[in-house]
Amino acid sequence: MVNLDKLLEFASPFYSNKDEMHNLSHIYRMIKAAQSLMKYYKGQVNGDLIIYGSYFHGLIDCQEEPIREYLASRGIPPEQVDKIVQVSWESKKDQIPNSLEGKILHDAHLIEGGKTYLIVKSLITGTVRGQSLEQTIKYIEKNILGKASCFLPEAQSIYSEKEGFARQFLDDLQAGL
Repeated sequence: MVNLDKLLEFASPFYSNKDEMHNLSHIYRMIKAAQSLMKYYKGQVNGDLIIYGSYFHGLIDCQEEPIREYLASRGIPPEQVDKIVQVSWESKKDQIPNSLEGKILHDAHLIEGGKTYLIVKSLITGTVRGQSLEQTIKYIEKNILGKASCFLPEAQSIYSEKEGFARQFLDDLQAGL
């Protein structure tokens, strides 16, 4: 059973300097999206893997060793630590997840925030990077749209609708520029 207070105590400092689209609110949105997907897989999903994988999603690429040390200090067996680390890696957009929990988190990462969120996140992230609106549009078109896909059928239609909205939004925006 995950001790959320201890997990938050460990993870919070790592997220404190991240931008609004990648801080703990991002993790909470992922968990919400994962919960909406988990209902299709009752009895098949390890909820602890989902929680740990969510919190470590934004940390795993640069904090894997401290994550492993934290989990070991909590008395989690090495094989479970390996599963948590695996699911955390599988949650990344550019990964091909093998585990059901990894697929859920991967897809939750893509569908978080609903239909309009892909545009909102991209525009805010572009601003944080110092990009002009035109640069951000080009970045979205080149690096985001059509570059990711969901693995679970329940998420595929949601992400397709999200991308469709983003394409239409960008078309409308560019027509007015």
